[in-house]
Amino acid sequence: MKNLLVTTALAAILMSSAASAEDVKIGVILGFTGPIESLTPGMAASGELAMKEVSDSGKFLDGSTVTPARGDSTCVDSAAASAAAERLITSDNVSAIFGADCSGVTGAVLQNVARPNGVVMISPSATSPALSDAEDDGLFFRTAPSDARQGQVLAEVLTEKGVKSAALTYTNNDYGKGLAESIKMNAEAAGIEITIDSSHEDGKGDYSAEVGALAQAGGDVLIVAGYLDQGGKGIIQAALDTGAFETFVLPDGMVGDSLPASIGDGLNGSYGTIAGTDSEGAGMFNKMAEDAGIKIDAYVGESYDAAALIMLAMQAAGSSNSADFKSKIMDVANAPGEKILPGELGKALELLSEGKDIDYVGATNVELIGAGESAGSFREILVDGGKITTAKYR
Repeated sequence: MKNLLVTTALAAILMSSAASAEDVKIGVILGFTGPIESLTPGMAASGELAMKEVSDSGKFLDGSTVTPARGDSTCVDSAAASAAAERLITSDNVSAIFGADCSGVTGAVLQNVARPNGVVMISPSATSPALSDAEDDGLFFRTAPSDARQGQVLAEVLTEKGVKSAALTYTNNDYGKGLAESIKMNAEAAGIEITIDSSHEDGKGDYSAEVGALAQAGGDVLIVAGYLDQGGKGIIQAALDTGAFETFVLPDGMVGDSLPASIGDGLNGSYGTIAGTDSEGAGMFNKMAEDAGIKIDAYVGESYDAAALIMLAMQAAGSSNSADFKSKIMDVANAPGEKILPGELGKALELLSEGKDIDYVGATNVELIGAGESAGSFREILVDGGKITTAKYR
C-alpha cells in the first residue's frame, strides 16, 4: 500500500511538471532579404544557437523548450517588417521578439506591433540614437551601442589617422541620418572639416551623380554611412571607377566580408568601426559559433546575447509573458550576481531557479545602461589583403 502511495505521488509530480512545461516561441525578425542580407544568416543562427542551448539544458521554465519563428524585416520596408511581426505575434504566438535589425524597421515594429501587443523586443543591431528616447513602455532593449557613441569613436579614429577633411554620404533613412549627424558633430568638434554631407538612395544602378558631388567637395577620405550590400557598395565602386577617392571610412553598416569580396583590392587601406570586444566571452562565443558552422561576422555576438537575455529574463520572472519578464532584463544583464559567459546558459538558468542573482556578460561584455542599451565597446577594422582585419579595440 505504501509503495502504491509513493508511486501515485510521483506520478502526480511528473504530471504537474509536464503540464507546466511549454514550447516557448521567440520571433526572429531580421533582414533575410535587403541591403544587409549577407549578414543576416549569421545573426539568426547565433540567436538560435542560444535558444538551442537553453532548450537542451532542460532547466528552462520547468523543462520548457524554445522554438524560433522567423520573419523578414527586409531591413528597409517598415510596412513589411510590421506585417511580419504582426504575423509572428498573432499566428505563431511568439512571447518575445529577437530583432529587428535596421533602425527604421525596428522603430516601426516597436511602435506598430510590439507596444500595442505588449511584447518585449531586443535588437542586436539597431543603432539609431533616436531609439534611445523612443516611447517603449519598458519593452525595448538593444545589445548594440547607439550611433551617438559610434560617432565619437569614429572621430577619434579619424584624428589618429591625421585626417583633416572628409566627405560624408549616408543612406537616406533613420539609421543613416542619425549616424551621419553623430559623425559630423563629433568630427567637427575634433577639428575635422566635413566638406559635404549628402544622402544617397539604395537600390540604384548608377551612383555617378552622387559621387560627382562628393568629389567636387573633396576631402582626404570618403565616409560611407550606408549598407554593404546596397547603395554604400555602389558609392564606393563608382568612386573607385572615377578615381574620386582612394580611402573609405566604413561605419558598422558597411562592415562585413561581402564588401571586400565584391569590391576587390581597391578597398585595401580603408578602415572603420563596428561594435566589438576582445573580452573572454567573445573568444568563447567565437569558438562555439565556429563549432556550430556559424561565420563570425558583424553582430553575431550581439545576436547570441539578445536571445540569451530574453530567455534569462523569462527564467528570472518564472514566466514567458512579456508583462512579467520585461522588468527582469536589466536585472539579469547587470551586476550584482555571478558572471555568466557564452555556453553557461544552463548554469544561469539553474542559479535563477534557486533565486540567485546573475550578471550576464555574454559574448559582448554586456552592460545595459539608460533605458536598456549597450554601453558600447568598439572594434576598429582595417581592410588588408582583401579581408576585414582587426586593428584594435576601443
